[in-house]
Amino acid sequence: MLDSVINNKEFTQLMQKHMQELIIYFFQKEQNFGILCKIEDALFEPSLPEEIVTEFRLLTLFFLAGYTFETAHIEENSLVFEAGFGAENFGSIVRVPLVSIMQIIVDETPVMINLATHQLEDEPKKVSNEKGVKDSMASFLSNPENSKFVKD
Repeated sequence: MLDSVINNKEFTQLMQKHMQELIIYFFQKEQNFGILCKIEDALFEPSLPEEIVTEFRLLTLFFLAGYTFETAHIEENSLVFEAGFGAENFGSIVRVPLVSIMQIIVDETPVMINLATHQLEDEPKKVSNEKGVKDSMASFLSNPENSKFVKD
C-alpha cells in the first residue's frame, strides 16, 4: 500500500509543492536550515574538483546559513545556492531538484521528510539501485555527526 503512495506522480508533486512552500517560509522568516539530498541529482556550476566530489556521500547534508543562505532561492523546481567547498573554499552554485531533497532540518531536527520516489518528467531518469540505498544509509550512519538525526 505504501508503495502505491510514494511511487505516485501526484504524491511526488504534492511533496515538491510542500517543500517549496516550507523553504519559502524559511526564507521569509530568515530561518537557517539544512537539506539532506541525493547528491547524484545535484548540479554544481562550475564543476567541483574530483578530490571534493569523492568526499560526498550518496545522501549529503548542506546547511544554508550566512552567505549560502543569502544566495539561496527557488528556481525551476530546484533549490539554488552558492557555497564554498574544500580547504580552498572552492565556490560553486549548487542546484538541487526539490524532489531530491530527502529532509529539511532546523536545529538538528528534521521538520520535513520526503518519502516520494517517483521521478517527475523534468527530472533526469535514474536507475534504481537497492544496494546503493543500503550503502548510502550505512555511510550516513557511519558518520558519528549524523547520529543526532536518528531518533531511537
